[in-house]
Amino acid sequence: MLEVTALERLLRRDRAITALGLVAIASLAWFYTILVASMGGGGMAGAASHMAMPQDQPWSGVDFLLMFAMWMVMMVAMMLPSAAPMILLFATTNRKRQQAQDPFLHTSFFAGAYVVVWAGFAVIATLANWALHSRSLMTSMMGSALPLWGGGLLIAAGLYQFTPLKLACLNKCRSPLAFLMSEWREGRLGAFVMGLRHGGYCLLCCWALMALLFVLGVMNLAWIALLAAFVLIEKLATSGPWLSRASGLLLIGWGAWMVASAF
Repeated sequence: MLEVTALERLLRRDRAITALGLVAIASLAWFYTILVASMGGGGMAGAASHMAMPQDQPWSGVDFLLMFAMWMVMMVAMMLPSAAPMILLFATTNRKRQQAQDPFLHTSFFAGAYVVVWAGFAVIATLANWALHSRSLMTSMMGSALPLWGGGLLIAAGLYQFTPLKLACLNKCRSPLAFLMSEWREGRLGAFVMGLRHGGYCLLCCWALMALLFVLGVMNLAWIALLAAFVLIEKLATSGPWLSRASGLLLIGWGAWMVASAF
């Protein structure tokens, strides 16, 4: 057994390295998201920006891949910070349980599985993006061009904030220690499965909020940042479901106003 002081030094080192890695990945993802949203970049950023504009030609396979890349990186930028407390606690717990082994590989499997879940969401979002774009139902900022559809999505997202599924998954995200105690699995595969399960809870908690980008604008940086900040605050808050319900009422009211303005 390692001495307590030596173990504490290892835990501090692990947390610092894991935190720096998360900050680096999230920072790069935010840099790319800002580049795309500003429509000022070249390469992939420029191509994604170009696809936001009305076009008569359908997307090619390359267009689809570029749009998927944009959604994928944007999800990492928006969701990874809110998963940081869970990932850091996993790294600490893994070191305590496996003191003689390198903990970073298992932590990478856990975090990688979390990203895989949101990659699945990015695929679905890209398909929806393609369907709406091909029917000219999106604005130049890739928001909804139909008030009725946009208002309906706002109302649906607001109602989801009140559902038992939303609140149950939010509680899972708010309680990293309880999650690890009930879901712990040994080994690399176990870490990957745990990451998938945590990512699944996170996805079920936040998918409706992420879908709001189709109304607010997939390339609207202000709304992207605001949604990311709300998701982080909602997960860190420990004072019950009031924040989710308040945001739900706001979304329902906003959606109703948008629908009413269409007539």
